[in-house]
Amino acid sequence: MYLTQGLHRAVQHHPGQAMTIYGTRVRTHAEVADRTARLAAALRGLGVNPGDRVAMLALNSDRYAEYLLAVPWADAVLNPVNVRWSAAEIAYSLVDSGSTVLFVDDRFAPAVPALRAAHPGLRTVIHCGDGEPPEGMLSYEELISAHEPVGDARRGGQDLAGVFYTGGTTGSPKGVMLSHAALATSTYGLAAGGRTYAPGDRFLHVAPMFHLADFAGFYAVLLLGGSHVMVPGFEPRAVLEALERHRVTATLLVPTMIQMLVDHPDVADFDLTNLRSVMYGASPISQAVLDRAMKVFGGADFTQGYGMTELAPVATLLSPEDHRDGSRLRSAGRAAPHVEVRVVDIDGLEVPTGTTGEITVRGGNVMQGYWNKPEETAAVLRDGWMHTGDGGYLDEDGYLYVVDRLKDMIVSGGENVYSTEVENALAAHPAVAQCAVIGVPDEQWGERVHAVIVLQDGMRATAEELRAHTKTLIANYKAPRTIEFADSLPISGAGKILKRELREKHWNATDRRVN
Repeated sequence: MYLTQGLHRAVQHHPGQAMTIYGTRVRTHAEVADRTARLAAALRGLGVNPGDRVAMLALNSDRYAEYLLAVPWADAVLNPVNVRWSAAEIAYSLVDSGSTVLFVDDRFAPAVPALRAAHPGLRTVIHCGDGEPPEGMLSYEELISAHEPVGDARRGGQDLAGVFYTGGTTGSPKGVMLSHAALATSTYGLAAGGRTYAPGDRFLHVAPMFHLADFAGFYAVLLLGGSHVMVPGFEPRAVLEALERHRVTATLLVPTMIQMLVDHPDVADFDLTNLRSVMYGASPISQAVLDRAMKVFGGADFTQGYGMTELAPVATLLSPEDHRDGSRLRSAGRAAPHVEVRVVDIDGLEVPTGTTGEITVRGGNVMQGYWNKPEETAAVLRDGWMHTGDGGYLDEDGYLYVVDRLKDMIVSGGENVYSTEVENALAAHPAVAQCAVIGVPDEQWGERVHAVIVLQDGMRATAEELRAHTKTLIANYKAPRTIEFADSLPISGAGKILKRELREKHWNATDRRVN
């Protein structure tokens, strides 16, 4: 199994069908295959060797799709960079992965001098925007036109396909190593188990294309010979316009996006009846939002996916039938066709049905490990099972309910935020003596990042000042949305901050501790 397999099949079956649609730019499967082969040739000509990491820092576009195919075609390894990260986080991922080539678009080209300074090993920067290439960068289109197509390396199986960075429990991101087989296994399981994607679909890329959730959708639709419509990012009206104009049949959203779309004041002006399938994840959907969404989207089928980057990314699916039934909307669904799911105690022993423990997953989609982090890998990969750090239970029918997080993580608007990262940033402010960051319920974002701060004696700082400070060190979405000040924090006998006590007042009216 290899990531370019679907492209070869699509060229054989329907070469003249539109594959990528970005604004007014439309390219067929045959055209994309030709451009992919030429871009791969350019990468080899630039000295990219088998296994070298090639990074992409850009918003969604048709060229992002070509990057996702050309890098494995050239026998290299993908490193899609989180566009919402701070400059320090982006630089860290490039240095840590040892990426030698970076693609950037117009939005991120101004960051390149600082990235070069932070990472001297960055040999080549390729400008993939629509404007003129800045000085010192190569032109994406000129590279394609200057090179003849090269044969596909068909890098596959257990070969490393990509290093995908996720937040770090110790303050720095971790590079998740995923093989071609892992990504393909998750893709096939998604295609087989969710009835989410179908041959001939027109899939709208709204979620960022660096994200594994969208990545899985990309390869599933490619495998089934569909078309890909891209918008640079999520802006409600632009998404509604794209859904109507391109007669989109399938997309992937997070519940926050769904809510913003169905609540848009002009939503009734758009014809959205072509949309037959909506995949979503990161958090459950409320019955009220689901009811509005099914009305707005013409009764489209909804599928929820639960997983994580380390699982490439799919573990469980809540089917369209489950959504229509409505009785299990708070669950994360049942194990997808390609995995086993079980809940275990602290000793790794499976617990009885209905008993809360740690959710573990086993299957061909599990990561190879964390890049250059053997100890952290050993902590979560044990006896073939991925220990997710999520607490939950299985009911008598195999439905999984996620009820808590054993790891110190918050999911806000579909993005993972590790509390440690935020606490480290806050602690760097001279006025902060102690801090604790927790997730609290939020109607719009599912959970929001909330900080409790103890100031140094005799020092002052406002909530806005502290928020602005954190944004200089970490991504904006990780900065606390709300801050409260306290005289002290609850401390255990071992000197550990008791976050459960801080969370209790926010979650005491719910039967779970995640949203």
